[in-house]
Amino acid sequence: MCCSRLLCGVIMFLPQPPTITHQSPKDYIVDPRENIVIHCEAKGKPHPSFSWTRNGMHLDIDKDPKVLMKPHSGTLVMDIGGGERAEAYEGVYQCSAHNELGTAVSNSIIIRQSRSPLWSKERISPIIAQKGQSLILHCRPPAGLPPPIIFWMDNNFQRLPQSRRVSQALNGDLYFSNVQPEDSRSDYICYARFPHTQTIQQKQPISVRVLDMDSLNDTLADYFNDTDLFSDKPTEERAPVFMVPSESVSSKMVLRGEVLEMECVADGLPTPAVSWVKHNGEIPSGRASFLNFNKTLRITDVSEVDAGEYRCIAKNRHGSVQHTIRVTVNAAPYWISAPRNLVLAPKEMGIITCRAAGHPKPSIRWLVNGLPIQAEPPRVLTLPNIVYQVIMNKPALLECVTFGSPVPTITWFKDSRSSMLEGNAYVFHENGTLEIHMSHPSNSGKYTCVARNSLGLSENHVYLEVKEPTRILRPPEYRVVQRNRDVVFECKAKHDPSLVPTMTWLKDDRELPDDERFRVDSDSLTITDVTESDAGRYTCIMNTTLDQDSASAQLTVVGECLCATPSQPGVPTDLELTDQEARSIQLTWIPGDEHNSPIKKFLIQYEDALHQSGVWHNLTEVPGTKTTAHLKLSPYVHYSFRVLALNEVGFSRPSMPSRQYRTSPAAPDENPTEVKGHGTEHNNLVITWKPLTPLQANGPGLQYKVMWRQQDMEKDWTSVSVANVSKFVVSGTPTFVPYEVSVQAVNDYGPGPKPSAVIGYSGEDFPSAAPGDVRVLVLNSTLAEVRWSPVSPESVRGRLQGYKVQISSRHRTEIFSPNKTSGKLPDLLPYSVYSLEVTAFNSRGEGPSSVPQRFETPEGIPGTPSFFKVSALDLDSLTLEWGPPHERNGRLSGYTFKYQTVDSKNDLGLLEELDLPSNQSSFTLHNLPHSTRYKFYISARTQRGAGPTLTEEAVTVLDRGDQDWQKEKVNGSQFHVLKGLKKGLAYKVRVVARGHDDRAVHHSEELLVKVPAMVSPQVDIATQGWFIGLMSAIALLILILLIICFIKRNKGGKYPVKEKEDAHGDPEIQPMKEDDITFGEYSDEDHKPLKGSRTPSSGTVKRDGSDDSLVDYGDSGDTEFNEDGSFIGQYSGRSDRDARHDSSEPPSPVNAMNSFV
Repeated sequence: MCCSRLLCGVIMFLPQPPTITHQSPKDYIVDPRENIVIHCEAKGKPHPSFSWTRNGMHLDIDKDPKVLMKPHSGTLVMDIGGGERAEAYEGVYQCSAHNELGTAVSNSIIIRQSRSPLWSKERISPIIAQKGQSLILHCRPPAGLPPPIIFWMDNNFQRLPQSRRVSQALNGDLYFSNVQPEDSRSDYICYARFPHTQTIQQKQPISVRVLDMDSLNDTLADYFNDTDLFSDKPTEERAPVFMVPSESVSSKMVLRGEVLEMECVADGLPTPAVSWVKHNGEIPSGRASFLNFNKTLRITDVSEVDAGEYRCIAKNRHGSVQHTIRVTVNAAPYWISAPRNLVLAPKEMGIITCRAAGHPKPSIRWLVNGLPIQAEPPRVLTLPNIVYQVIMNKPALLECVTFGSPVPTITWFKDSRSSMLEGNAYVFHENGTLEIHMSHPSNSGKYTCVARNSLGLSENHVYLEVKEPTRILRPPEYRVVQRNRDVVFECKAKHDPSLVPTMTWLKDDRELPDDERFRVDSDSLTITDVTESDAGRYTCIMNTTLDQDSASAQLTVVGECLCATPSQPGVPTDLELTDQEARSIQLTWIPGDEHNSPIKKFLIQYEDALHQSGVWHNLTEVPGTKTTAHLKLSPYVHYSFRVLALNEVGFSRPSMPSRQYRTSPAAPDENPTEVKGHGTEHNNLVITWKPLTPLQANGPGLQYKVMWRQQDMEKDWTSVSVANVSKFVVSGTPTFVPYEVSVQAVNDYGPGPKPSAVIGYSGEDFPSAAPGDVRVLVLNSTLAEVRWSPVSPESVRGRLQGYKVQISSRHRTEIFSPNKTSGKLPDLLPYSVYSLEVTAFNSRGEGPSSVPQRFETPEGIPGTPSFFKVSALDLDSLTLEWGPPHERNGRLSGYTFKYQTVDSKNDLGLLEELDLPSNQSSFTLHNLPHSTRYKFYISARTQRGAGPTLTEEAVTVLDRGDQDWQKEKVNGSQFHVLKGLKKGLAYKVRVVARGHDDRAVHHSEELLVKVPAMVSPQVDIATQGWFIGLMSAIALLILILLIICFIKRNKGGKYPVKEKEDAHGDPEIQPMKEDDITFGEYSDEDHKPLKGSRTPSSGTVKRDGSDDSLVDYGDSGDTEFNEDGSFIGQYSGRSDRDARHDSSEPPSPVNAMNSFV
């Protein structure tokens, strides 16, 4: 074997000699709290045996009861759990694997115990530094094995922030390029984490105080006549100086393939920037990275090209400094051309090449099985226990390849070494191979070859199995099929049961077309939608690993035919059970008639006469081209089978049941599922599971073995067997502890597989302790924060669900998650007194309450006043009333009252503001302009400010009472302009139609017109919407009256009114009764005005005398005319009741009315 300070093994021949497949690392650091396991696994034929050396001496494993070797393995296990010290087993270990073909040796494995020593006690004085100076905080962790991982944190276990100015060096020290006042703190703590033992140790906290000398001198100079009490000058800005490394040139050695790390930390003000260059070369970009704010250069997978000079440069605005690091790369021995395995025949020459390199240059030596090369005893290189398989009546060749010096002789034996093989039935070849001319089943068995020379002998065993030949029993048959129909070729074969068959089909001695219409199954070929191109010779070939057989058939395709209507397929017949096994059986049948629709599939059903007699269950489906099915069965079932065929019409009727096949009982194959463990009381554990079905039971006497043990506390399982249940309650358990639980199925034939354990917890109890140190911090008038100390895990007595904060004054509860120790309480009422308690709760319920905490919320802004209304309005004054807010939220300090005018465009005027005392609930505004709209605002105030505002609107009133109607003549026009209207007033307007005698014939409805109170003088009245609307309304009314007058003048005939006028004389002398008010006779020929029409100078229409004005009548909407022009019915005058009603209507509270006729 070729070696280069490494121990290397070269497998010189076939892989039968031992080969190390797995071993522990060369430098193996072990945890002293755990057993020491040194791995050594090897392969070889025969399987190798193992031995160990320690510190170059043979290790006698039997002498130390604490040292064990795993079976069929070389792995050592050293039990140090009984008080043994791991130091006693430190040393250099080496494993050897042996068999008769050779020896393989592992690497030298150095065993060392991991160490995490305690930090030496020391007293660290506070550090006082001047602002701008550099500072180093030394960590100096204890030397551990392996070295610890260093990091700096504060008292709250938060990592200290690092930057270009403050950073941690590779040795763990914390470097400040220049200190600043914000660096002052008392909790600089260096932590060391030892990875093997998973422990963390901390150094005593370091206190750093940074003094700002400039500020301190300036402050004290004011008191001591500008005298600088501190002689030290303030730290000025300076050029960089390296803190690490301290010298100008340093060197570093690294091994090939390892990681190179270089660092430069600089002092300077302002903080210098660090950069890296390589002299006469480039830094490899793919393997290099700049860490720690460019202060560390890291290169992975180092090679010889990485050797050279590296420069780090620190620079700020005051200058720069550089440091040179000379890197050399050494190399442990490594392969240039590793030895490779050779297979050589006897007397054949072979060359094994061994080339290695390293720095310094390694030495090379050769070993064979760990010993110098010498004469070799015989070895059989053929793999042991090879199984040769051959078809009956075929020749068999059994190999026996050997090696030895001198060359060994070979002899063969069968089954035993009682007699050596000889005779004409055997041929012995020079290379040791045994040949049997014609194999028969009697030749099957175990054969042994023995190799001998002067140094010893070696033997090997091989086996011969003679198999039955493969034969096709049902070859494919000649088929004639119509186009677009399906065809199936069957090919059933027989083969040796131990061989795996493969069916291959050919068409005209070529591969089948790549067409999805061709479907190959295990014993058939199906072609769907046959075409003329599918015609030809089809061959099925049944292959095994040893032989094959084949058969062919012709396919002829003919034209289509008119087929009858398809129907359900015929019933399958002749069900037969073959190949009966404990868990499987073969079912065959003969399909019924297709009835003009190809069978798509067969459905196989079964009946279990033992558990569910008369109930048929679906078992499996097979394609319609198959007539056999391999069925998987369950133990302890009385099976009967039946088959149904399916085509496009539907299922056939079920076949007749097969004969009954009973499977033998067996132990369960599976265990119950959904196993869970939970508690319903504080001292119990309820184990539940999903029971097995009768089909899963596999046999009679099904029971469940329920097992449990307390996790990490109990080694032995407690178990109980139950039947016909799916739950078991374990009583007397501790409160809320983890248990491993499992449930195993057992019947009369044995247990099921080993169940896996699940973790469940026993029942919870109410928490036993209340949260402590409850404090309330009032944040504002509606928000407070409550804080508490968490309860201890032991007092939870369950899984902590959270904390409840109960506020007594409003019966309110807030819930917070279990990881919270504080929470906000929103939506509080200002200026209120509250009391709260905090409880912890789990799934069982709440624990005891904390000591009640009383707190008060400060004043807040008040709510809106309870009401705001206008209680009285006059020509030039308005009175408003309001009520205090329902939610005062403090002591009311007064009200803020505002008001402003609103014009016709809803534009707001100047806002006036008044402060009113808190005991006032009304206010009157005087000397206001008439007909002016105002908007008012009212809000309450406390010491915290004003609350929301209520608004109200009102208009000052100009009331002139009942005024006489004013009139203007229209003279037949359809519109009329009213002039002289006053701003802010409302007017009633109507149009009256009069006849030639100035008597009122008809009047329109009254129209209410409002003139805006505040009109901008710049606006043209002709363009205003209200003016255009008014004019349009007047024009429309005039047009209607003109039409009525035209109709009255042009109608002929006489009116009954004339006769009454003649009878009663002059209507001005004799007054008319209200019930008899009618018009006199009128004719178109008279052209006389109506009599008795008179308008008083006051503008009010009166009903004294014979006044017949239409003003006194109601609307004429009910008056109709005959064809001759006479009225139908009479005008109905208004009754006294109507008149009284009209006169009693109050005037508008907003606008005074002037009337026109």
